[in-house]
Amino acid sequence: MLNIRNLHTKYGPISVIRNVSLHVDEGEIVCLIGANGAGKTTLLLTISGLITPSSGRIVFDGNEIGGMSPERIVRLGISQAPEGRQIFAPLSVLENLRLGAFQRHGKDREENIARDLDEVFGLFPRLYEKQEQMAGTLSGGEQQMLAIGRAIMANPRLLLLDEPSLGLAPRLVDTIMDTIRALNDRGITILLVEQNAKKALEISHRSYVLETGRIILQGKASDLREDAEVKRAYLGKDYKEISERH
Repeated sequence: MLNIRNLHTKYGPISVIRNVSLHVDEGEIVCLIGANGAGKTTLLLTISGLITPSSGRIVFDGNEIGGMSPERIVRLGISQAPEGRQIFAPLSVLENLRLGAFQRHGKDREENIARDLDEVFGLFPRLYEKQEQMAGTLSGGEQQMLAIGRAIMANPRLLLLDEPSLGLAPRLVDTIMDTIRALNDRGITILLVEQNAKKALEISHRSYVLETGRIILQGKASDLREDAEVKRAYLGKDYKEISERH
């Protein structure tokens, strides 16, 4: 579904993504883990079209999308729930959700939006209860639910999730991870960026480890979950030894 080959992305003269190649097959949950500053968010923003790659290829369902506008990428079937949620605080929950469907067209538009709203409210009953409430007054966990729900309203085939558990209590982290599984069961392919490596590896099929803009490890999530080097890295150790060995 998604194939990235030899991707480079820069902020001005500074290289952030360096020669990254990865793929996400239809029906998978693939997680991307790494330390702060590794380039995980930059990679997602490049896929979404918010940052233009310096070189390399990003191919989605046979379409070259590297450098394509974000709105065209959304129309092709990729949407993102960004880091930090970035909801529209002065708008209601319902208005935020409907904004996720802003590119939906056709005579059945309202019918399809109503159907997808029902799906979001089924996943997140709390959003149904608070649909008229201003989004900025929601708790952190509710705002994360809203950010994911808004992304779902774009009717994606590939959903990009950037740090969905960030700042949440453990109970809410479990809820969000269960929701990601449920979305995948409903046929949505997911590329997940997550600091909580343990939880991400538990729900993913495969994983990549990103360090200073480069992929240094990849494999089945179940294998990486037991990898001593991954365990050591996420206890705060340095990646230097891993990079040298791979």
